This record gives sequence, C-alpha cells and structure tokens, in this order.
Amino acid sequence: MRIMGLDVGSKTVGVAISDPLGFTAQGLEIIPIDEAKEEYGFERLKQLVAEYKVDRFVVGLPKNMNNTSGPRVEASHAYGQQLVELFGLPVDYQDERLTTVAAERMLIEQADISRGKRKKVIDKLAAQLILQNYLDRTF
Repeated sequence: MRIMGLDVGSKTVGVAISDPLGFTAQGLEIIPIDEAKEEYGFERLKQLVAEYKVDRFVVGLPKNMNNTSGPRVEASHAYGQQLVELFGLPVDYQDERLTTVAAERMLIEQADISRGKRKKVIDKLAAQLILQNYLDRTF
C-alpha cells in the first residue's frame, strides 16, 4: 500500500511517497502550480500515482496555531476534493502546523543549506514530514 503525502501551497505542491509497507516517507519532488490559471499539477500527479501505484492521499492542513481554520485550510480541502474526483482514491488530512518550520530547521541545522537552496526543497521535505506524521499516527 503506497500513500502519497502532499503539502499544498499557493505556488507549489510538495510531494512525498511512503514505502510499500507504509513505514517511512520519502520526499519526491515539488510541482509548480498557478492558482490564477487554475493549474494545480494534476497531470504530473497522475503520472506519479500510476508510477508508484498510490492507494491513498494525505493532504496537509495548515491550521492556525490556535487550531482554527483559515483560507489555506479551505484551499487544502478543495484540493483534496479534486483529488477524490480525479483519482477516485481516499484522501486523509494531517495537521501540518510547524512542519515547514521543522523542515527549515532541519535543513539549517543538519545540512547547513543556504536560503536559496532551502527554498527549492522545503516543500518536498514538508510533504515528507506530513506523510511521516500520518504514518506514525496511523500505523
């Protein structure tokens, strides 16, 4: 069973995939999106879903620190609904508060990566953390 984790932003979607047994998450890539043009990266996701034989999606929910929902949570739910309609696969949601902060801290402390390079991988690492948190909580 393969699960795909997604960190949906306004400009990119970070993508991660679980191992076949659902123990670990690995970052795959960052897909550029353009909300203004209604381009959400679904064509690329379709290729990845087929390649990895994905059974389920996990979409990060960027809740506020006080546990309230804002416009980005609504956007994540809308993205998840589109996934259900396009792929016919179940979608779960994972609280993603502080995952981007944790990802950035990891890149600074463990890899000493420059700000410019961090920007290129942060969403992929955030997707990996979202998915790993889901796997740890679920299995």
